[in-house]
Amino acid sequence: MIEIKDLHKSYQMGSNSLHVLKGINFNVKEGELVAIMGSSGSGKSTLLNILGMLDEADTGSYFLDNIPIKDLNEKIAARYRNKFLGFIFQSFNLINYKNALDNVAMPLYYQGIKRKERTDKALHYLEKVGLADWATHLPNELSGGQKQRVAIARALASEPKVLLADEPTGALDTKTSYEVMELIQGINDEGKTILIVTHEEDIAHMSKRIVNLKDGLIIDDGIVEQVRANSYV
Repeated sequence: MIEIKDLHKSYQMGSNSLHVLKGINFNVKEGELVAIMGSSGSGKSTLLNILGMLDEADTGSYFLDNIPIKDLNEKIAARYRNKFLGFIFQSFNLINYKNALDNVAMPLYYQGIKRKERTDKALHYLEKVGLADWATHLPNELSGGQKQRVAIARALASEPKVLLADEPTGALDTKTSYEVMELIQGINDEGKTILIVTHEEDIAHMSKRIVNLKDGLIIDDGIVEQVRANSYV
């Protein structure tokens, strides 16, 4: 599903160049649940931005579902993001003046799907995350956990190949974090490929594989025995 080979990325900082990714080799098969870990400055956010087509590597190759992701203009990058990827953010990134249903339906609007089908699909995914009864509520009427569930429903609505979750439990308390991870594990159990960037060891061990980055290199990449979130909930 994801193939990355010898990926390098540098940023110009005044007169200096900061080499952030120093030759990343990384493959993800369909249906995997992978946690990417690393301290601040390890390169994990840069890697996630490249995977999400929000940034581009200087050298190396990136294939997503056998399609080369290289030299894309913004229009094509946006189309590929909408087709292939669902994003879950630490800060939820919901539109404050739109209710839960409209937030979930938003990616479908950009896909050109008609209003009734958008509404039906959005309601289906709100049901999937247990929030159908909250469809007409605005984000400021929802708890942190509910907001993240709406964000997960939105990420699923466009039926992407891959979910990219950037610190999805970072703004949540422990109990709510485990409830969100239980939902993410359930989505993965249905076959969805999911990558999670996290700095939390307990959250990482709820994945099936942990990749550790340090100073722009993968220093460890291994299968782990998955801890089920519902054993804590």
